[in-house]
Amino acid sequence: MTVNVVNVTIPPSQYRVLIAGGCYGGLSAAINLLEKCDTIDSPISVDITIVDERDGYYHIIGSPLAMASKEYAEKAWVEYKNIKILQRPNVTFVQGTVANVDCENKTATIAEHKTHKTRVESYDFFVAATGLRRVWPVVPQALTRETYLTEVGAHCDKVLNATAPVLVVGGGAVGIEMATELKHIKPSVQVTLAHSRDKLLSAEPLPDMVKDCALELTEQLGVEVLLNHRLASSTPTKSADGSVVHEVEFTNGHKMVVSEVITAISNSVPSSSYLPQQALDSDGYVNAQATMHFPEGVPNAESHFAAGDMIHWSGIKRCGGALYQGKIASWNIHQTILQQLQGKEPDFLRLGEVPPMIGLAVGKNAISYGAEGMNYGPQVMHVFFEDDLGFRIVWDHLQLGGSTK
Repeated sequence: MTVNVVNVTIPPSQYRVLIAGGCYGGLSAAINLLEKCDTIDSPISVDITIVDERDGYYHIIGSPLAMASKEYAEKAWVEYKNIKILQRPNVTFVQGTVANVDCENKTATIAEHKTHKTRVESYDFFVAATGLRRVWPVVPQALTRETYLTEVGAHCDKVLNATAPVLVVGGGAVGIEMATELKHIKPSVQVTLAHSRDKLLSAEPLPDMVKDCALELTEQLGVEVLLNHRLASSTPTKSADGSVVHEVEFTNGHKMVVSEVITAISNSVPSSSYLPQQALDSDGYVNAQATMHFPEGVPNAESHFAAGDMIHWSGIKRCGGALYQGKIASWNIHQTILQQLQGKEPDFLRLGEVPPMIGLAVGKNAISYGAEGMNYGPQVMHVFFEDDLGFRIVWDHLQLGGSTK
């Protein structure tokens, strides 16, 4: 009898998946992968480690409301130990920073925040989902829930008790939402939104009707909008009653005195310095393939994935996009595992081109724009954001309060 000897790679008894980033893309990848691997007829043993600088999940798109409401701020940050769906023996959270990823050897160097120690973690699959590094006050800079509540609480005290106008600088989506959420929460506060261009949302590839609608709804709420106003200087000084105010001047010569200056120009950069250069474009974004794999040429690219705001892709950066990309990464990891275990040809999901689309909260109203055109009003607010800037929608979509078992 002739025996054909075939070289077979024996898969590990338990697959190790390391995910950098515990927000939309990272959590979506983890939860969707667990759901696939828990399938009763073909269960797969996986061990997932999620590394994030924060000690909890922070609903980033809720930041404009968190910066105006202490009550909402309490809700917007949930410590990972309270994310019920991921309280499993095979899921580990590490509060720390991924300092380096060695794709060739499938190891990552992790600096742990609590122990101040550095360790090397081996993995079978890696998902980069660390997003963009955004500045204060676009997002809080605190890394623990306790310090976050202190940081945001102090900001709320200042803006909600302002006697002179609060100036929000930057008329992009974040600036519009920060100005209008503050005005919506505390109508008596004077809020001014200054933007350097002649249209709001000027950096976004959106039609003028969307930008004009954003201006109209913002002004209807009572926010003063100053277009073609680029901030030149802001000088703190004392008012007649002894409180600190700011004398601001714009490049066009316009001057005003304000209680607070909120800079809503994020200048966001990808949080990707730990990845090999051959995986990145010139701006630091991951050149992800449509399957969310790292680009060809990176060692073991078939085992490395990226999702969320840190990837170079068409369309406007959105929470929904990050959630879907995390799902694609998880599906394709599962397909690769099935290939290794059962010899099945993988049926990869692929991300197509994403046209410009947006959902923008403007007080009690919202604007949506996509393939179906533009819509706006309270009904759009309810569908896209409800009354908590989408916290409940995302929470339930990911089943964060539930269990995969």
